[in-house]
Amino acid sequence: GKGRQHPSGQSGAGEPRAGQGDQPARAPLRTHPVLEQLAGLYPQLFGAVFRPLKRGIFQDLLAAHPEVFERDALKVALGIHTRSTRYLQSVAAGDKRHDLAGQPVEDMAPEHVHHALLEVFRRRKARAGDDVLPKLRKRMIQAFEASGLTREAYTELVSGRDEAANAILEEAFAEWAARNAKDEALLRAFEASGQTLDAFADMYGMDPRQAGQMLERARR
Repeated sequence: GKGRQHPSGQSGAGEPRAGQGDQPARAPLRTHPVLEQLAGLYPQLFGAVFRPLKRGIFQDLLAAHPEVFERDALKVALGIHTRSTRYLQSVAAGDKRHDLAGQPVEDMAPEHVHHALLEVFRRRKARAGDDVLPKLRKRMIQAFEASGLTREAYTELVSGRDEAANAILEEAFAEWAARNAKDEALLRAFEASGQTLDAFADMYGMDPRQAGQMLERARR
């Protein structure tokens, strides 16, 4: 799912314009019929919850249902599905790719997670107009840490020609580095204090759970 277009949807047409009263209004377009078939056959993948699809799922579907799906129509339907916001959200969450049995079979590539994150937040900003950058940077940090890669390897993998997106990633890394420095300073203070976690957190006016998370991050 590398696409960027909004799903299935096709928005319904409006009322006839002035001077077109002799033309009937068009009915709203429905979801692509092949997507309705897929939701019926594989509700665990195409139903209420979208799951990332394994690579090669197109061939798997043709092989499993040679008499059901026409090749070009299936390709179009899968393109609509994998460009939908709901699908991109599942990719951005870092979910594993799933096969037709609904079983997770492969990890999502870090670059796919990263670019899905960017696209989901672009759409959210265009729709709501809110400042989504703080949350986007936080999600980028989470995706980076989940990848297990070094900063250099991750940057090389996910960076592209979009300089604005690259700049957001650098800002996220700056926040990550500042957070790490704060965590490490807290760990040094905790180890020097000789206090229990609860007593130490109380001394600094912190929630013990939050303090514990920061200390654990610093130890890692």
